[in-house]
Amino acid sequence: MHKHLILSAAIAAMLSGAQVAHTAVGADEAAKLKTTLTPLGGEKAGNKDGSIPEWNGGVTKPLSGKKMGDIPTEIFANEKPVLQVNAKNIAQHDALLSDGTKALLQKYPESFRLDVYPTHRTAAAPQKVYDNVARNATRCKLKDGGYSIEGCIGGTPFPIPKEGVEVMWNYLMRVEAPSIEYRFKNIVGNADGTHTLATRNEISFQYPQYYEDATPESWSGEYAMFRFNTLEPPFKAGESLVIRDSVDQKNARQAWQYLVGQRRVRRAPTVSYDTPDFVASGANYFDEVQGFFGSLDRFQWKLIGKQEMLIPYNNNGLIGAKLDDALAKFHLNPDHVRWERHRVWVVEASVASGKRHAVPKRRYYIDEDTWLIALVDGYDAEGKLWRTTQVTPFVVPSIPATLMKTATVFNLQAGTMSVIQALNGEDFKVVPRKQETFFTGDAVAAEGVR
Repeated sequence: MHKHLILSAAIAAMLSGAQVAHTAVGADEAAKLKTTLTPLGGEKAGNKDGSIPEWNGGVTKPLSGKKMGDIPTEIFANEKPVLQVNAKNIAQHDALLSDGTKALLQKYPESFRLDVYPTHRTAAAPQKVYDNVARNATRCKLKDGGYSIEGCIGGTPFPIPKEGVEVMWNYLMRVEAPSIEYRFKNIVGNADGTHTLATRNEISFQYPQYYEDATPESWSGEYAMFRFNTLEPPFKAGESLVIRDSVDQKNARQAWQYLVGQRRVRRAPTVSYDTPDFVASGANYFDEVQGFFGSLDRFQWKLIGKQEMLIPYNNNGLIGAKLDDALAKFHLNPDHVRWERHRVWVVEASVASGKRHAVPKRRYYIDEDTWLIALVDGYDAEGKLWRTTQVTPFVVPSIPATLMKTATVFNLQAGTMSVIQALNGEDFKVVPRKQETFFTGDAVAAEGVR
């Protein structure tokens, strides 16, 4: 499985999977961020056959055409696929496909396919983020066995990773605007091909490490905080959830939930890990939201290497489609999903000693340019493929950044899917920063009326 990994000597040394706290890379190695590596840590050069081009700065200027809030929805609209991968030609492209992608091609041979477009390396970030990443490379450190970090601010903490847990921290600390608001729907795809609205919600996210005035000394360590309110269906309208996540494992997640029926706010310590996600009617686990969502401490994280793969990419057009058009019966509509060839880091997660998780083994594929999760494969206790996730990122030039919110989780054994945070037909805006007291249980309680 996955025979074509590109392994460096440094990565090979990590195959034991041990996670030992260590200092950041030296100044000489960090200097590669200004030469052979992009400012976020990807390889600047293209690949040998030119199917992956050289990174040239990404998309930083406004794009013309239609928008959904701050998301342009017509990026590369006139391009045509350079190839299609389907159930008949899997073998020709085997080295570029994850186990989960191959399973979907085989499970739905008449409807599922990959439309593969020219690769565009659109990843970009503000100059201040690039400056912070360069400093993080030599100052950010792991602690608590890799489950906490320190010394970082406002950018990728480990742009030249040596361990799998560092790659996962890069994802958790991915480039974001300081404050955003959007609406989304969670859709459950049933085994008979019908779709059910689980919830429609409005949400505010804030990322304190990206505040304009943030420094390693002033930052509390809280890297994400959000508060959402359920709008539909009527019997759930008014329910709220607040979460604050920290890089300190001792205080990794604080969560509060407002329940309309009880008309009170309560702590929600189970909103994490493999607890079924009640926002999606239990169709996925909480830590499957946005590819991975929450604390890293249930797993040991092994860095396998880097590999060229076909992954969903530059999916602004998917967001611009009507929801009914974006969905097929058993998966996303291939007519609207853009796949490209990119290099990804491959990280394997195995349940840590003394811990438990419903999905004891996962394999994550993380884009080198953005540090966004692209695909996830989940295996059951017998080592059989059970679940697979597709993440569909989009470009927001006004930040600039490539972001992701929607993740589609397929339960291959049950024949169901969960489309988490579908943005189609909704809104997405970068907004002024809020007072952090907005993201508290007390604030929810004060406004908790139906």
